[in-house]
Amino acid sequence: MKKLVTFTALATILAVSNANAAGFQLREQSAAAQGNAFAGATAGAENPSYAFFNVAGLTRQKGIQVNIGGTYIAPQAEAKNVSGTGQGETGEQHNIVHAAIAPNGTVSYELDNKTVLGINVSSPFGMITKYNSNWMGSAHGNTSRIHTIAITPMAAYKATDKLSLGAGFIVEKVRARLTSKTRGAYDTAVHGDTTDIGYQLGAMYELNDNTRFGIGYRSEMKHKIQGEIESSIPAPLGVLMNQDINCDLDLPATFSLGAYHKLNDKWELMAEYQRTYWSSFDRLDFNGKDNPAFHSRTYENWRDTNFYALGASYQIDNQWKARFGIAFDQAAAKRAERTPRIPDSDRLWYSAGLNYQYNDKLSFDMAFTYIKAKDAVVDTANTRNRGTGPEVYADYKNSVKMWGLSLNYKF
Repeated sequence: MKKLVTFTALATILAVSNANAAGFQLREQSAAAQGNAFAGATAGAENPSYAFFNVAGLTRQKGIQVNIGGTYIAPQAEAKNVSGTGQGETGEQHNIVHAAIAPNGTVSYELDNKTVLGINVSSPFGMITKYNSNWMGSAHGNTSRIHTIAITPMAAYKATDKLSLGAGFIVEKVRARLTSKTRGAYDTAVHGDTTDIGYQLGAMYELNDNTRFGIGYRSEMKHKIQGEIESSIPAPLGVLMNQDINCDLDLPATFSLGAYHKLNDKWELMAEYQRTYWSSFDRLDFNGKDNPAFHSRTYENWRDTNFYALGASYQIDNQWKARFGIAFDQAAAKRAERTPRIPDSDRLWYSAGLNYQYNDKLSFDMAFTYIKAKDAVVDTANTRNRGTGPEVYADYKNSVKMWGLSLNYKF
């Protein structure tokens, strides 16, 4: 009953996974890189925004530069053929995942001919989901919101003419709010936040003027969320359900490799591989602070995921450059681990973009991406966490469209 009452709390936020990157990761930190489906993001270093993927690339940024951008993420997610043993609506659930804007910005400062300093602001995880309040799976979650903001001071150093190294420390804040219905009638809400610190490392090797390789690493973030649980359940259980709680949430480390090659005056080619260590997200434990008898554990058992991307850019003229890219993104939750909170599945990315060089100081990047997710089946009667609530079955169909825009200014 305790697990049902807490509806696995923070796990509910993970329903966003099927609409964007694997898990609930947001790659959309650079409109320029998005145009190539993030192929070569670790080696590109075309402007300061690429520092999110590889801080060492800052050594290619001269003078003082400011990059400001954002991505409008418009997902379409539906749960069809909904049925189960609980109370509530069956049939279909539309518009489960809501649109959001992921902002980003980077400032770089060339200290001398070897050292460049910078600061990056990003939103590396998050999304919004909302089911109808009286749907069949309401005990597993109704509304879920997670927001993250990360501020990363960083520095890059040109160790040799060919090799650059970089590092930064990440200050990341997470805020979440989740609601559900318990026993089909009582509203339950969990909200909490925390701020914790991680780090970022990177290296770039420039084989020659036309070819370079990059390697990047962003550390695991061990968040310790502090919050409250509130419920309309009457006493005596309601007393237990209204108190302060805490939860350890481990957001995954990422490791990436990128390659960039300028084929000729017109064409550039790039490739990317990224490993996201979602296996660190193996379970969620919630503990009451006022009453230690309150405890809930949910097993997630996610797996590490792979992301592969290929891209190309074409220099149309002195001002315009076109970008193209495709990618494959592996799901973090295997079929046996899916729940209404996590209808994760593999997805394909198709991206295109434009760069416009207005003058020597000002340029703009625009990008569009369409992501098609593989159809997913959720059947809680056959998952590791069966028995934590009424059984629910649903077929999920998901896709997402993203528009990215940024400007870069050189002082």
